[in-house]
Amino acid sequence: MVAIAAVLFALNGTAARLVLDVGLSAPRLTQIRSAGALFFIAIYVLFKNAKSLRITKKDVPFLAVYGIAGFAFVQYFYFVAITKLGVGIGLLFEFTAPVWIVLYVRFFRHEAVKKRMYAAIACTVSGLVLISQLWSNTKLEPLGIACGLIASVSLAVYFLLGDKGVHKRDTLSLVTWGFIFATIFWAIFQPIWNFPAKVLNTNLDLGGPFAGSSVSGWWVILYIVLLGTIAPFLLTIGALRYTSPARVGVIGTMEPLFAGAFAWWWLGESLSFVQMGGAVVVLCGILLAETSR
Repeated sequence: MVAIAAVLFALNGTAARLVLDVGLSAPRLTQIRSAGALFFIAIYVLFKNAKSLRITKKDVPFLAVYGIAGFAFVQYFYFVAITKLGVGIGLLFEFTAPVWIVLYVRFFRHEAVKKRMYAAIACTVSGLVLISQLWSNTKLEPLGIACGLIASVSLAVYFLLGDKGVHKRDTLSLVTWGFIFATIFWAIFQPIWNFPAKVLNTNLDLGGPFAGSSVSGWWVILYIVLLGTIAPFLLTIGALRYTSPARVGVIGTMEPLFAGAFAWWWLGESLSFVQMGGAVVVLCGILLAETSR
């Protein structure tokens, strides 16, 4: 389940770049992704088990934080990161989330972790330094780095709250409420009546190996909503019922590899030798962090 989600999420980054590169802003893409996903999943849940959506006042704060941090923030800061850094590097920054999870478990839950946690932190930090090339004139944009790190913290919150949430309600209702609060959040800051629909009414050149072929921007959005959002979110949250967040994270580390491969093949993105070495070091750090509990 998690492996399939990783492939879908990875390809979603490339699809997102197609619409971001023609002028659709990151907040707007995040908004339509959340609202579109909510539309389809809410219809399904209402017909299958509407009662599962019932909540109490005590549930609202938890679900609001889960939806805003785990859905609105993760997507938004990731989209900004891939715009500034590229799909592969942006996703590597986001996927340092396991380090934050382990640090939270160690210092806030006061649970024992293995000593390899410190090696994981060292690998992750040193790997990100290599990727960022802070010493050179070709170093990455600070805004992209900041957004990538914020996305990683938000992703950690998503996993931790998701682990707690699936023990209180079913996966579908949890994800639905996550999208509800994410959609409300963006509706407040990005009024829907100002949505730049004309950007998506034009045909987008697919570029890369598909150069010369074009599709309506709305078809790309439909992919982002259905296969790039609903399917992987459900697969990831559903997997938490059968395994721990740590195991889900370990398998999920395949996503940056898939994303980098898709971005290289489709978008022509590439890394320098030093950056590739840094990517390997970061992935090692992520795996160490995931197995340090």
